[in-house]
Amino acid sequence: MRAMVMERQGGALELRELPIPQPSAGELLLKVAACGICRTDLHVVDGELTEPKLPLIPGHQIVGVVEALGEGVAGFRPGDRVGVPWLGGTCGECDYCTSGRENLCDRALFTGYQKNGGFADYCTADSRFCFPLPAGYPDTQAAPLLCAGLIGYRSLRIAGPGKRLGIYGFGAAAHIVTQVATWQGREVYGFTRPGDTAGQAFAREMGACWAGGSFDAPPLPLDAAIIFAPAGELVPAALRAVGKGGIVVCGGIHMSDIPSFPYDILWGERSIVSVANLTRRDGEEFLKLAPQVPVRTEVHLFPLEQANEALAALREGRIRGAGVLVP
Repeated sequence: MRAMVMERQGGALELRELPIPQPSAGELLLKVAACGICRTDLHVVDGELTEPKLPLIPGHQIVGVVEALGEGVAGFRPGDRVGVPWLGGTCGECDYCTSGRENLCDRALFTGYQKNGGFADYCTADSRFCFPLPAGYPDTQAAPLLCAGLIGYRSLRIAGPGKRLGIYGFGAAAHIVTQVATWQGREVYGFTRPGDTAGQAFAREMGACWAGGSFDAPPLPLDAAIIFAPAGELVPAALRAVGKGGIVVCGGIHMSDIPSFPYDILWGERSIVSVANLTRRDGEEFLKLAPQVPVRTEVHLFPLEQANEALAALREGRIRGAGVLVP
């Protein structure tokens, strides 16, 4: 099979010919149909997440067709279409796992980080952490649901039921969350890089009632804000935008340092919370919800061998919606 391989962090991925992996007990062998490109992939490749398996095949928004089953697999058969998310395995025994918080498991394994991912023609995955995908979504349209959609959904749920929602960083997750939030009857306020008029127009196209630069004041105090951009300086900006009792949700796995800020923008029972990974329950709930909205994903397609170009486009903010690799 062909695979885009990371030999070291900070370097370009290399196109390699590798043997097709064989599924171990409990695993599925998947023929990859599409794999979304996520900012987390950038954090892995650029070295901001520091504990990858090396060499590594990145990619954790995988849509694939079951080719073979490892010993003991139940609930799947060859020909099934499944999705593989970031959370690739947990211990199942710790306090986090046994209290419905498996996303915090200290022994978790992550797809495209500690386990080879979907920047390849084939991959294997733990069947317990794979999802059947809703009908009606082509492979490339379904791929962004598996991280941008799932972490966006978890962030939205943690943000609470407030009516006025700000979203900072209008990329793959934001364009999905906006559709869900407006379907729920909320007002969405989109924040982009200053001067990014194309991104602001995209936010309004997805349903935002207002769009502006990251440090602009919204016309009304927000009930909650979700930050998807990995920029710590947006936390004080979001705190200033939310009203008393408002919550600021940091929805990324990595963020630059948060600068100091005056206590008065936190006072008034405002709060800051991070979102870590996802649970299988998040996946089941969101993949059931997405067709009801229905969520429409905007995708920019790249052939597998152009993974480096795709990552560069994401890094530079040149992708509208979500990037997807197609073998």
